[in-house]
Amino acid sequence: MACASNPRSLFNVFVYGSLLHDDVVRALLKRLPHSSPAILHDFHRFSIKGCVYPAILPVQNKKVKGKVLSGITIPELDILDKFEDVEYERRTVVVTLTDSSNTLKVEAYIWADQNDPNLYGEWDFEEWERLHKQSFLKMTREFLEELEHPDQSGSI
Repeated sequence: MACASNPRSLFNVFVYGSLLHDDVVRALLKRLPHSSPAILHDFHRFSIKGCVYPAILPVQNKKVKGKVLSGITIPELDILDKFEDVEYERRTVVVTLTDSSNTLKVEAYIWADQNDPNLYGEWDFEEWERLHKQSFLKMTREFLEELEHPDQSGSI
C-alpha cells in the first residue's frame, strides 16, 4: 500500500559546481527543477588538485555563489547522494536567496575531509564550462546509465 504524499519528502538543494549547469542537472535528474540564485555565507569554494569539480568548506567571512534546486524528490536526492559519492557529506545549511534576501534551509554537499591538502584557491565555473563541461557531461550520462543498469557494465 502506498503512503500518502508528504510535502516534507521534497528537498531544496544548494548547488555550486558542475550542477550549476542546466545540462548536467538535466542529464542527472532527467528534468530541470525550478532554481533560484543563492549565496552560502561563511563557506569557500575550493579547487581540488587533479579534479575538475569543486569542494566547499566553512571559512569565516567568505561566501559561495550558487543556486537552489527546488522540489527535489527522495529518489532524486538518492541519485545526487550517489553522484557526490563519499567525498562529500550532505548537510543542512542556510542560504540567502539573492532575488528576495530571504533565508532558506537547504541540503548541501560539503567536502568530507576538512584538512585535505589537495584543496587550493578558488574554483572557477566559467573555466570549468570552457574546458571541462563536455567531458563532464559525458561522464554524468555514463554514471546515470551505470546507476540505472548496473548489470550491463560489460564485465564478465
